[in-house]
Amino acid sequence: MDRAELVELLSPEGLRLLDSLPPYEAGGDVVRTVSALRKAGHSPALVNAVLYQSRLRAKATAKFGDFASRMLFTEAGLEQATRLRVAALHAGRFVEAKLARVADVGCGIGGDAMAMAAMELTVTAIDIDEVTATVASFNLAPFPTASVLCADAADVDPSEYDALWFDPARRTAGHGNTSRLTRSEDYSPHLDDVYALAERMPVGVKLGPGHDRDQIPETAEAQWVSVDGKLVEMGLWFGPLARPGIRRAALLLTKDGAAELTAPADSEDVPVGELGEYLYEPDGAIIRARLIGDLARSMDALMLSEGLAYLTSATLTETPFATAFRVVDVLPADEKKLRIALAERRIGTLEIKKRGVDVDPATLRTRLKLKGPESGTLVLTRAAGHKVALLVERA
Repeated sequence: MDRAELVELLSPEGLRLLDSLPPYEAGGDVVRTVSALRKAGHSPALVNAVLYQSRLRAKATAKFGDFASRMLFTEAGLEQATRLRVAALHAGRFVEAKLARVADVGCGIGGDAMAMAAMELTVTAIDIDEVTATVASFNLAPFPTASVLCADAADVDPSEYDALWFDPARRTAGHGNTSRLTRSEDYSPHLDDVYALAERMPVGVKLGPGHDRDQIPETAEAQWVSVDGKLVEMGLWFGPLARPGIRRAALLLTKDGAAELTAPADSEDVPVGELGEYLYEPDGAIIRARLIGDLARSMDALMLSEGLAYLTSATLTETPFATAFRVVDVLPADEKKLRIALAERRIGTLEIKKRGVDVDPATLRTRLKLKGPESGTLVLTRAAGHKVALLVERA
């Protein structure tokens, strides 16, 4: 979305037309909808703008729920936006630390700032891009304690705030199909500048979950967050925003609630043991936080192989931090023998999970020439350093 499209959209006619549209349906007759709107006298630019927003609102429901139907988005802004449930947890840190005036630097479309304002924090949402800042202004309009500033992060005066929240730009500039920046030195603002500020005032930082762990400052609490099994972010917290004695945390959010594992440092792995009746696949947040050892000790489990994030045990232990599988059979690791073993079991539908082995599941699935009415899950990995093929079922 460029500036001209945004001007069209923000007109009284544009907003009325957008809100009058029925919910967007993927695969719907777009041509017929465009024709009907053009026939009603709306300009091509306005029709394109409102249909674009209608599609983004439907897509945004996964992150913003019912709020999405009253918000505006850019493609890139939505992709990078914090889920509202996670944003509420971010805001809660500032509330608990009694930090009332917060600058949300790199606010994007305003997801985090919305959560802060909803908790009655005085938040200034700041973004260098004019279109993005305007979209944020629209989304934050219902909140009297929120304001938006279109400015460079370098021009922000930290002394005007009690705390700073940074969501550095980790993608190339633009509002549509942007690409991910692979080097942290290309982030805006630069992380060195952010960390320097964190030495003298409360700071929180949102980063990608795969961010280089070697670049995590020793003074920060690092918290990895997964939502419904999908790893979504790593948050760094400094000063009073960090919890005492915690430097590593894995937070899992599901429809059933929240569960968190914390530690003062990376946990030491447990020894490698023989394959037991049960196999456990830790959540991605546990893996990235390097808390596999603590999880294993809590379950009386052992590593299946050194350096691989699979645990094994003779008994089943219920835990929110890992998916449990019962080992049905150990199959031949050789591809030809594996194909014969699966054919004997009449398995025609196969989920393939792999870790520590060089194989492409999609290609392998084709080569296995699966046929039959049964389904199964195959884990390709290493046990005590040796390649194994495990037929498993979710416990």
